Amino acid sequence: MTTYDAGEVTLEKIREYVWEIPQQGGMRVPARVLASEKLLDEISDDKTLEQLKNSAHLPGVRKHALCMPDGHQGYGFPVGGVAGIDAEDGCISPGAVGYDINCGVRMLTTPLEYDDVQGHEEELVNRLFEAVPSGLGGGGVYEGTVEDVEAILERGMDWALENGLATESDLEHCEDEGYRPEADASAVSEKAKNRGKTQVGSLGSGNHFLEVQRVTDVYREDVAREFGLEPDQIVVLIHCGSRGLGHQVCTDYLRKIEQTHGDLLAELPDKELAAAPAGSELADEYYRAMCAAINFAWTNRQLVMDRTRDVLTDVFDVARTDLELLYDVAHNIAKKEVHTVDGEDRELYVHRKGATRAFPAGRPELPPAYADVGQPVIIPGSMGAGSYVLRGGERSMDETFGSTAHGAGRLMSRTQAKQEFWGEDVRDDLRERQQVYVKAQSGATVAEEAPGVYKDVDEVIRVSDALGIGERVARTFPVCNIKG
Repeated sequence: MTTYDAGEVTLEKIREYVWEIPQQGGMRVPARVLASEKLLDEISDDKTLEQLKNSAHLPGVRKHALCMPDGHQGYGFPVGGVAGIDAEDGCISPGAVGYDINCGVRMLTTPLEYDDVQGHEEELVNRLFEAVPSGLGGGGVYEGTVEDVEAILERGMDWALENGLATESDLEHCEDEGYRPEADASAVSEKAKNRGKTQVGSLGSGNHFLEVQRVTDVYREDVAREFGLEPDQIVVLIHCGSRGLGHQVCTDYLRKIEQTHGDLLAELPDKELAAAPAGSELADEYYRAMCAAINFAWTNRQLVMDRTRDVLTDVFDVARTDLELLYDVAHNIAKKEVHTVDGEDRELYVHRKGATRAFPAGRPELPPAYADVGQPVIIPGSMGAGSYVLRGGERSMDETFGSTAHGAGRLMSRTQAKQEFWGEDVRDDLRERQQVYVKAQSGATVAEEAPGVYKDVDEVIRVSDALGIGERVARTFPVCNIKG
């Protein structure tokens, strides 16, 4: 058997691109990494494999703990990690969801072609930067009251529709139609609500961005046609999450769980995996609060998209009704889903931290528009590399609880990136060499997100496609990008 020695962790090759850490010690299941050897070299560079191994200790984890091809070290649970944990006798872990609950991406399609945009890049990036709030702290498209935030938490994108900030079609093209019915605003602290009330409709900072892109390659013409994509078309990708509100929800419940379920915490190899037992009061309360933060994040991206539509209709001769949402997918989420485990259908908390749901055609959760073709999966790359649109692969349900990667995956920390790169140099190089226009609140943000900071997104997608968990449909490339 072929093995891979990563120091303290040894992996066995199950088949091409599938590596396994055998069940050992307190592990309840084996742990699997889906990667080429090139990606595995990068994944094994930090604590990702140790964190993946630790995650296999969580009570109720089924089949195997998983790391997607873009995996890297996170808080307790690796980014790119997936775990299906029994909703009856397992647990739910905020650390396996992440601080930025429902950090996710959506893609807006347009009737514009690249020729229509050339010569307008600088105007476009400046107008978008002015229109869409970004950066740390407060400031959003909509700054309301705590009562407004509670309505958003409870109703998600339905709130945006009721307030003229979304269309029926927008809801139809969003995961779960932009609404988790289990959401409970009363489970969200006042501190979290106050952080959220000034941030509705904003990008935030870090790796969040709004990027105008052009479609450069189409791999499956029939699927691309169903998704409304064609070569040289202009699209807009929006990547942001639940801002300070989601971060506060995670913080609040990590502390509560540590204080209440110390007995379970003592059984785990890392306190950052703090989890509440399924059926406990805290597990149910966290789930309701998390669903509320999920609703907040969908509404946040919706308001950013609404403002983007304003800019595009103003700068170009394009009708608002022609600017259509292709899809919105969530990362950093735990959802109750039914999956087959050992021949039996079980309800699981499927934790996807820095991973994307990737359901194939035929799943009842898919919107009618994609029921016969499969779920769109949107995977951003770096500012100097392509992004991808995939569809949920036929193998995803058996291999990964219906999941795939969520991006390129970081190679270096933000601190290291700022030591390696100078933001102004990165910005100038992108413009001069690749005609990509970038505008950010600070040079440090650009340095943190320099193309050299990330793994090779083409390799990540190649592995996903080869495994049949997320199949390539189209590739896009940046035109202009705004960030915090």
